[in-house]
Amino acid sequence: MRDVIEATHDLHLVHFSDYDGDIEGFETGSPLSGAEDAADKLVIVRSLKSILGVSEDDAGPTRIVSEERLASELESIRSEVNELDDRRSELEDELRDIEGKLETAHPFVELGYDLDLLSGYDHLDVAVGEGNADEVVEAIEARDDVDAYDVESEGGVVAAFAHAPETDDALGDALLGIDFEPLDVPDASGDPEQYVEELEHRQEKLQWKLERLENEIEEYRLEHAGFLLAAEEKLTIEVQKTEIPLQFATTDHAFVAEGWIPTETFDELESTVETAADGTVAVEELEVADYEDYASEHPHEHSESDEKEATADGGIAFEEDDEPPVVQDNPSIAKPFEILVEMVNRPRYSEYDPTLIVLLTFPLFFGFMIGDVGYGILYVAIGYAMATRLDSDALRSLGGIAVWSGAFTVLFGILYGEIFGMHYIGTILWDGAPPLHKGLQPHYTAYARGWLLATLFVALVHVTAGYVISFAKELRHGLKAAITESGSWALLMLGLWAWIFSRHAIGGKPAFIFEVFNQPTAQIPAENVAIALGFAGFPVEVGLAGLAAAAIGFGLLLLGEGIVGLLESLNVLVNVLSYTRIAAVLLAKAGMAFVVNLLFFGAYSHGGEFHFLVSESPHHVVEQFGEAALTFPGLIHMGVLGILGGIVVFLIGHLVVLALGVTSAGLQAVRLEYVEFFGKFYDGGGAKYHPFGYKRNYTTED
Repeated sequence: MRDVIEATHDLHLVHFSDYDGDIEGFETGSPLSGAEDAADKLVIVRSLKSILGVSEDDAGPTRIVSEERLASELESIRSEVNELDDRRSELEDELRDIEGKLETAHPFVELGYDLDLLSGYDHLDVAVGEGNADEVVEAIEARDDVDAYDVESEGGVVAAFAHAPETDDALGDALLGIDFEPLDVPDASGDPEQYVEELEHRQEKLQWKLERLENEIEEYRLEHAGFLLAAEEKLTIEVQKTEIPLQFATTDHAFVAEGWIPTETFDELESTVETAADGTVAVEELEVADYEDYASEHPHEHSESDEKEATADGGIAFEEDDEPPVVQDNPSIAKPFEILVEMVNRPRYSEYDPTLIVLLTFPLFFGFMIGDVGYGILYVAIGYAMATRLDSDALRSLGGIAVWSGAFTVLFGILYGEIFGMHYIGTILWDGAPPLHKGLQPHYTAYARGWLLATLFVALVHVTAGYVISFAKELRHGLKAAITESGSWALLMLGLWAWIFSRHAIGGKPAFIFEVFNQPTAQIPAENVAIALGFAGFPVEVGLAGLAAAAIGFGLLLLGEGIVGLLESLNVLVNVLSYTRIAAVLLAKAGMAFVVNLLFFGAYSHGGEFHFLVSESPHHVVEQFGEAALTFPGLIHMGVLGILGGIVVFLIGHLVVLALGVTSAGLQAVRLEYVEFFGKFYDGGGAKYHPFGYKRNYTTED
């Protein structure tokens, strides 16, 4: 067994399956000898690494770690590190104790009383705390059992003395009903200022000792970090090798291991293992996984008789639903978007990996919603910093997503002609007439309606893609299943929306559907047209054909899903309408950026557009266009205080818009991917290909 384990570990190819204990005469294997010792040492090494703060940057050159050196040097390092850590803990405890005493003593310095005068009396009640001296006096005077008292106050600290021979703790009872926070009197005597000075001197001395000790620990870390990293790697490999039999089926004289390997590596595995075991081990290929054979709903279906026959022939199924592990083999440009897929779940072997489609759609949705050169450049810069400087694979992937999303934000920002909500790009590149508008300006409100319509068309393409993938997936179970489970939904959705976009029963439909992308006419004012594409809706015949297709789809849906299909049939309407959130976020983000600039620069309206007061004064606008044209004069036109306040508003406001771009545009785009797109075909639940072996970084066997 050891020979086979060593050979397969070095190959780093086999993804072992877990033995489920169902083969007669075979038991789950036990760890090899030395497993417990290696695991205990590994715990020690990791503890020492944590205490010393060792990181992978401290590695140094690779090295050979022998068993003898590991046994002797590890014990020596543990003894020394534990001693250093104990000394550090003692000093830190003493420092915390002194810091606590200092915090307690400072109010008494303000009060000025010797500390031994504030406690220790037999017949005098004393209370020191933070409160109002007048309230304390009133509370004491209200007591009949106090025959003498004195109250002193300094810097908000109050000391009260009361003599009440007939009552225990009369002063404490008097102070219960007022706002008075008692303070513990330090266990010391004499001048509190001198007491504080002594504590501060002790604190400085302990800090000096702790600093020296930290330097000593740092030197020790630098000296032994490379060995600890190499020892951890050696022990991790040893634990892997000694505990892998827990996945094997064993008897007293034989063992069976089953797992997955890339098909092209079988010959290499067979020759290497048989050579290592000197011909005492047989390696057999039980099956070659076929994408089409692994339908996600019914993986590895077989009967009990099939199992017995397979076992008799030498093929042992360790787990009934043992699917091949998954490697997401996407192009490098799409790799960052795998994390968005894996947040739902890793795709199963039988499923389509939607990473490429997410690459094509998520940045498009995000960039369209933000659409600003300034914000886009910041997203790219932040994403690049995350992708190149952070250690976490997940954060680096998010950085890559931010770079893509930022690039599309810049692209749409150029088309909208905007940078931080202002239209300088439109003036420079498009001579004041950019090809697209967000629809926030009064003169371009048709664009707002146009984007609502455009997002519906985008939705139909995106959701239809989901149904197409679902159809291909269900086709493995037969054409009937594919049609009733997926084709019916697509037919119902496309047919219904073809009718909605058609001119059939036009009087009951919103007019903007037939105007925003039409040509201006006598009946359609130019201000109602966003982009003159000549789209006046589909012909009546298309609408009627759509109704017929929707009826057929609805019938197939009822045939396949019954009453559930009836109850859920409105999803074909709701799912598509959900994409209008893209246009809503577009307007919301544009509005937020506009408000920030409005407060800072000020603005006026003229010719159906808002203009910021960048080079004009409010006075000039009032003279030129009248007071009604002035929307807001702007903080920068309100003196020095206005300018300072405006700068704060400008910077914080745009940072808020930048952040909300992630939490609104980002989350809305993710939601559309997960709910409206993934929900049509994606299950997930695949196992990551995790071959037995270890990639050495700190040790070598040569």
